[in-house]
Amino acid sequence: MKKVLSYCAPWSAYLGVTLAFKITGTLMDLVIPYLLGYILDDVVPICTREHLGPVFFWGGIMILCAVAALLSNTYANRRAAFFSKSVQETLRNDLFRKTLSLSARQTDSFTASSLVSRISSDVLSIFQFCLVTLRTGVRGPILFVGGIVITLCIEPVLSLTLILLLPLMAAIIMYISKKGTRLFKEKQKSVDKMVGKVRDTFTGIRVIKALSRTEYEKESFAKINQELSHREQVAAVTLGISPPVINIFLNLGMTGVVALGAVRVQSGHATPGQIISFMSYFTIILNATLMLNRIFSTFSMGAASADRIREVLETEDPLPLLPSPAQEGSAFLEFRNVTFSYNKILPTVKNISFTLQKGETLGIIGGTGCGKSTLLNLLLRFYDPDEGDIYLEGKNLSEQEMTCCTLLSIPKEDLRRRFGVVFQNDFLLGSSLRENIDFARGIPEEEIGKATVCAQAAEFIRDTKEGLSHLLTPGGTNLSGGQRQRILLSRALAGDPDILVLDDASSALDYKTDSQMRLALRQNYPDATKIIVAQRVSSIRDADLILVLEHGEISGMGKDAHLAETCQVYREIAHSQMGEMQL
Repeated sequence: MKKVLSYCAPWSAYLGVTLAFKITGTLMDLVIPYLLGYILDDVVPICTREHLGPVFFWGGIMILCAVAALLSNTYANRRAAFFSKSVQETLRNDLFRKTLSLSARQTDSFTASSLVSRISSDVLSIFQFCLVTLRTGVRGPILFVGGIVITLCIEPVLSLTLILLLPLMAAIIMYISKKGTRLFKEKQKSVDKMVGKVRDTFTGIRVIKALSRTEYEKESFAKINQELSHREQVAAVTLGISPPVINIFLNLGMTGVVALGAVRVQSGHATPGQIISFMSYFTIILNATLMLNRIFSTFSMGAASADRIREVLETEDPLPLLPSPAQEGSAFLEFRNVTFSYNKILPTVKNISFTLQKGETLGIIGGTGCGKSTLLNLLLRFYDPDEGDIYLEGKNLSEQEMTCCTLLSIPKEDLRRRFGVVFQNDFLLGSSLRENIDFARGIPEEEIGKATVCAQAAEFIRDTKEGLSHLLTPGGTNLSGGQRQRILLSRALAGDPDILVLDDASSALDYKTDSQMRLALRQNYPDATKIIVAQRVSSIRDADLILVLEHGEISGMGKDAHLAETCQVYREIAHSQMGEMQL
């Protein structure tokens, strides 16, 4: 909660004014029952039917107090709503920005569904906590303490009846609130599971329908929903125990007050006005106790959510820049003895070493799960190697170099601006073709046109009635697989990248289009270093360097002709796809 409360610091002056109005309105509410008792005991006895001026005067004071309380509380509540909304907005923005900076490993650890629920439902819990705290967190304690103090002044003997109940009620509230925090944390974990299930279902809705798995998905969702509903019910029931229990104690106290008050009036130790005032304050104290209970209930939810939010916000920079000596070398890109494992148990890639000069093309081929995409993740610094180093223009991607007091580091943002990337499972926005290719980068029209021509997308774009203004459905489902890949390739090329990374980006293209695209790349982007992961040998035969991966290790490295002679794995792949190799 401390981390979330730090967001209130810039609002200290605003909160001071809000609290001043809330305190003023609350004090006015406390004065009214006292004035009522004063009128009944001191003003009414001295008035006659012809002389009611004092009654009207003090009645007018009561009305003014009531109006002042109404206006002050209403204004304070409006300010509280604005403050809570602003904190929620800032917190959600910061949380979203933090999630974008998380490494792939950290995102895997939190899970995407959990991050979504933290940004949505957990931040909403903080909004409710701030709102309830400002609206009743000040009013409740003032009414509670003030009511007790005034009742002690009015009728100390009757007040003892209430004071005896306070320790027991406080113990009940604290115990239930503490237990509620744990229950709401468990509930939020179920929310994470539900968000993940909905996200996965909507992402794969076509496959689910095509394979007639809708009933299975309904049953699967129903189980998760039942678990969430059960945990919500347990949390709600637990927190719901305190109000009726407290009401029982207060109502028993009220009964004792009425009985004891009647005795004291009969004996002349108390006046009717005092008893009426006391009963009014007792009601105020009862309502204040319920307010305090609500505050503790809201705090339980807020504390659980605040802790989940803090975990994300206080996550350290996953990929820090560390001091390192400068490296000499002429290679544009170098992998040096790189080993990496997602689970830190079995390496996904092991002892990978190669060099690549600027403008050259690297082809990577191998069976499913051999580590091809993992090399790209390491190059883009979504993960850092467990062992070994990756150098770009002599600079270690994961370290900070100092040479003659000059900083030579490559921040992640600057590194990734140099790339144009097409991933295996890339996505398209539900907007125009132009917006999908530009991707909010402000790329000139002529560069977009050049990219679409090179990606072999210009022809089918012209065939659409709207051209680049043609609207896509979310995910680009109104395009064929080959058209989607050509738009994605256009997006990667439009930024004129230093390094072009294609992860199986031509699998949906026919051989002729694939060949034309590769020729256009060499002609139009000769200075771009190209890294191509492919399943087809034909897509990488012309590469300057080919890596053949098997079980995460290099089983062959060189050009096409060299591998055809020396690498059994490469020959088998080529033979299965093209028959006897034409060398």
